[in-house]
Amino acid sequence: PKGTMAFAGKYEFEGDENYDAFVQKIGLPSDKVEMGRNCKIVTEVVQNGNDFTWTQHFPGGRTTTNSFTVGKEADMETMGGKKFKATVKMEDGKLVADFPNYRHTAEICGGKLVEISTSSGVVYKRTSKKIA
Repeated sequence: PKGTMAFAGKYEFEGDENYDAFVQKIGLPSDKVEMGRNCKIVTEVVQNGNDFTWTQHFPGGRTTTNSFTVGKEADMETMGGKKFKATVKMEDGKLVADFPNYRHTAEICGGKLVEISTSSGVVYKRTSKKIA
């Protein structure tokens, strides 16, 4: 298998594309939609081999944490706070997870954390710059 990319670090939201179309498609409640728009989310990734702890810090002190091991089923939580089970895979250096109504990939590209969520042809892209 190809070497895993180094994801560990702290990343601050820099920009996104197609946010409104995507959250509409996945049926995110409107209060959550407003909260997430241009939200300076800080994503903190702790990586130990294939074990990951992925925490998102939202302004106002709310956090969401997903812990998983690549290739093993884990309990996860969506942007909207729904709990589900998923197996995160590593494909071409990208972390790939199938959420209940979208597919999510994360990769390090040019030192930035690039996350792409796809739902029925709508592609939402979020870029975060490394701050630590």
